[in-house]
Amino acid sequence: MGHVSSSAPFVLCQDLVRIFAVDGIEVQALQGLNLRVEAGELVAIVGASGSGKSTLLQILSGLDRPTGGSARVGETDLIAMRGAERVRYQRHVVGFIWQQTSRNLLPYLTIAQNIELPLQLAGVRAAARRRRVGELVDLFDLGDLTDRLPLALSGGQQQRAAIAVAGANQPRLLLADEPTGELDEEASEGVLAAMERANAELGVTVIIVTHDPAVATHVNRTIRIRDGRTATEVLRRTEIGDDGTSSRVHEEYAVLDRSGRLQLPQEYVETLGLADRVRLDLAADHVEVYPGTEER
Repeated sequence: MGHVSSSAPFVLCQDLVRIFAVDGIEVQALQGLNLRVEAGELVAIVGASGSGKSTLLQILSGLDRPTGGSARVGETDLIAMRGAERVRYQRHVVGFIWQQTSRNLLPYLTIAQNIELPLQLAGVRAAARRRRVGELVDLFDLGDLTDRLPLALSGGQQQRAAIAVAGANQPRLLLADEPTGELDEEASEGVLAAMERANAELGVTVIIVTHDPAVATHVNRTIRIRDGRTATEVLRRTEIGDDGTSSRVHEEYAVLDRSGRLQLPQEYVETLGLADRVRLDLAADHVEVYPGTEER
């Protein structure tokens, strides 16, 4: 395994390409995507259906491998890992939460048994397992539900239990694919608050793939993917005014890749009627983009 600089981000994807063959036709799900996530971040990845966001999550989870480019989580090269290393990565480095509540929990085990199972598979002793289960039950408010089977729980309760299961082996990265997709607004808020607690209390880096606009209020960075590439990022911070009141400020940035390419927001393109070619002017401290003119 190659040397990793101590200054490198925890998650680093460069020029990711993923091509699928569907009925003999090649479909590019990722077209040179780049992603950097620092350890301890809580990030949302958004995009339209088919933009490539779920494909990215499958690669980060070790369930899929890109066609080209590089992907690394911590010291793990996701392209090069094989066999036993992949099992170790999925059991100890990464936790995964599916949109479908039924995929996250075994229906014939109680909630406590579901949380304990990954600890058993990792060889943790019984006393330590019970202690860890108790910690997670308290953290995610599952105390009255531990002896119930998953089907006796609401969708929101099942997803909170799924977060506990995913965090049982103290993973460094928690991935969630549309975790609120099957839930109403109130249940969604509870699940997103649980994701925040996992990030803050367990110290785990969290990446949430979603189309739910409510997620934006629970994260500090939103990354938008369009056509298989990272298009824009919204960064959020809290500012304290002169009168002592605090307010949330958000700023949107276009993402520039290593080749100098960026995607202009679709609304800018449509408003100015940009197509085919554009004209660029370099000013002292910025670049100006104008609609191109036809040669005559």
